[in-house]
Amino acid sequence: MNHLTIQELRQLLITKQISSVELTRATLQRIREADAKVQSYVTVTDELALEQAKRADERIAKNENVTPLTGIPFAMKDCISTRGVRTTCSSKILESYIPQYDATVTNKLNDAGAVLVGKTNMDEFGMGSSTENSAFPATKNPWDLTRVPGGSSGGSAAALSANLATFAIGEDTGGSVRQPASFCGVTGIKPTYGRVSRYGLISLVSSFDSIGPFARDAYDCATVLEHIAGHDEKDSTTYQSPVPNYTSTINKPVKGMKLGIPKEYFVAGMDAGVESAIQEAIRQYEKLGMEIHEVSLPHTKYGLPVYYLLLFAEASSNLARFDGTRFGLSVSENAKDAIDIYLQTRRAGFGDEVKRRMMLGAYALSAGYYDAYYLKAQKVRTLLRRDFESAFASCDVLLAPISPTTAFKIGEKTDDPLEMYLSDIYTVATNPAGVPALALPCGFSKDMPVGLQLIGKHLDEATLFQVGHAYQQVTDWHKKLPPL
Repeated sequence: MNHLTIQELRQLLITKQISSVELTRATLQRIREADAKVQSYVTVTDELALEQAKRADERIAKNENVTPLTGIPFAMKDCISTRGVRTTCSSKILESYIPQYDATVTNKLNDAGAVLVGKTNMDEFGMGSSTENSAFPATKNPWDLTRVPGGSSGGSAAALSANLATFAIGEDTGGSVRQPASFCGVTGIKPTYGRVSRYGLISLVSSFDSIGPFARDAYDCATVLEHIAGHDEKDSTTYQSPVPNYTSTINKPVKGMKLGIPKEYFVAGMDAGVESAIQEAIRQYEKLGMEIHEVSLPHTKYGLPVYYLLLFAEASSNLARFDGTRFGLSVSENAKDAIDIYLQTRRAGFGDEVKRRMMLGAYALSAGYYDAYYLKAQKVRTLLRRDFESAFASCDVLLAPISPTTAFKIGEKTDDPLEMYLSDIYTVATNPAGVPALALPCGFSKDMPVGLQLIGKHLDEATLFQVGHAYQQVTDWHKKLPPL
């Protein structure tokens, strides 16, 4: 049962061929058998999961409030609050933190009857592209245990790829859903900024963060997004526009639609196998009747510096709340005063990458440098947004690579932070622009998965799902399973 889609499992559940308790037990057993190798989970919620599964079976038996997610096991990235279940952000500073409230996304999944089987590993506070920056053991890629699963939502992507959940919730600040989806051979979406509530998300960059699902295919992703999206009074950045029924339009033909190929994304340095897989996907869309057009996003080269400048600045501000006096870790041994507690706690609680980014952010926001760095980056951010608006004037969807390479070896880039930052080069521009992007498996290079991203207009996730689903109807890359 562990490799079936939400659609397939839903049919088995509502026809009483299986129960949610049986499905949940099978998932927990799979976690016990395989996660010692993958290490995708920080916390496994056995008791809670079985309680939720029993309630799901009761709902199905009574045919009351049954949704497509009722009884379906899922995993949650460990930066999203779950009441009574520890939420660590994979950091020592929050290692024992247990929230007293649920995030809006958690509440919505509870209301839908989904079953939480655990919280997944990540780069500490979302700062990284490999899940190696976790305070816990690094997650491995199920396709090759010597390689990274991507980051920062690497635990969620790896859990799904290894059949340790039916779907998983991640969060994308600069590619943190799309890059691990590509590395692990699964489907994932970064929604429009503001489409999904961030209430209860422990923020990295408040103006970029977007919660989104991983699933086995575009249809399942659409199903999950329908349930977690929508306006939230607790998050003033959420859109008030109603959430479309994505699955009702997903089967529309794509013939005649215009697919834009940004020329700035196809440059020297891309792995030959990755480029070959992307080009073959473009040819497949041409066979489906889509019109292929080259487009230009002229400010793409500024995407990486703009993203990281704004990330450093906002992260530095957001993480100021971890002071050793209100929640989480507190180190006060021989402390002279409150400032000493503050300094000792942060030295002991934060990892090297978090400290590096906080110092760079404080520098960018300091007097004398604010205008030169932070303010200038905000202005260029507007230019990035305008690039996408101009491209969408002539195209329905854009297609681009996600990463210039497949998953790299564990430890390969940890000694060179700049090299690690460059692995996000194709994904970061969409977050400052706020546009949605869907990651799809599209092939293999040297036995490792390759992914592509479809980039859409603001609030037009429906078109992304339609175009992504059309591709997955004529290919089977998303059905491939790792040898684990």
